[in-house]
Amino acid sequence: MKAVVLGAAGGIGQPLSLLLKSNPLVTELGLYDIVNAPGVAVDLSHIATTAEVKGYLPADGGLAKVLKDADVVVIPAGIPRKPGMTRDDLFKINAGIIRDLATGIAVSAPNAFVLVISNPVNSTVPIVAEVFKKHGVFDPKRLFGVCTLDVVRASTFVSEILGDRSLATSIKIPIVPLLSQSTHPIPASISSSTIDEIVKAKDGAGSATLSMAFAGAEFVGKVLRAKGGEKGIVTPTFVNLIADAEGGKALKAELALKAELGAEVAYFSAPVELGVEGVVKINGLGKLSDSEQKLIAAAVPELITNIEKGVEFVVSPKL
Repeated sequence: MKAVVLGAAGGIGQPLSLLLKSNPLVTELGLYDIVNAPGVAVDLSHIATTAEVKGYLPADGGLAKVLKDADVVVIPAGIPRKPGMTRDDLFKINAGIIRDLATGIAVSAPNAFVLVISNPVNSTVPIVAEVFKKHGVFDPKRLFGVCTLDVVRASTFVSEILGDRSLATSIKIPIVPLLSQSTHPIPASISSSTIDEIVKAKDGAGSATLSMAFAGAEFVGKVLRAKGGEKGIVTPTFVNLIADAEGGKALKAELALKAELGAEVAYFSAPVELGVEGVVKINGLGKLSDSEQKLIAAAVPELITNIEKGVEFVVSPKL
């Protein structure tokens, strides 16, 4: 299958491209950025795996060329969040970048699975969706916000709490902050303040690049396996809840009850089953601890605002 990385020369894009070059399911790898993508492609092409690599720049229709026949498109493009930068600051810069890339995908690869890494994901995923709607190619089952990094981090931190780093790859947590649902339970002796530290890890302390690339590659690998016919793959992702009408409706009701909302939630991060066509099933949040219920209730109203901001940027642009 052909995977494409948009923003391939950046701090996330380069290690992500390296990891995808190493994935045996990737037979063709397309790289795109405003600078350096051809050089990154040449470097990666020297690695002895089956994937053919080509890099493109904006000149001479590079975006359309790289997207031709793409099966999966990953978007780490944009700038990372830096110390002192608010999410609004980040949005103002990255929103236009994502809109333009989404337009290219809508025209040149409308059937591809699209995986958005660029922050703030709560707003950039709706931007992509609204662009696709304008072009008449929106399929909610094929659009994903990559939120795997928090889960990768949480699995690592839980293994450290348990005193056995060898467990890190086997510990599964559906979404953060639902640490109570870890497949390897956290000992009751661990204080709530320690758990709070896990949930807030690196909050406002800069942007992850290498770990985000790893998390992104993990997500791409699952999508490729599901697209190839493997069944039973469940992973956390930020999706439009109409991707699974029944599961999405149930989750909306669950969130409205917890947050006492007057408005509906259009997107949310949830454990999602993947299949050949994308989203198969959106699962609920399950049993939550009291502290987790409070976190969800506090997060949902802000999430709705972030989603609306992304939609508004495309529908009634002011920036």
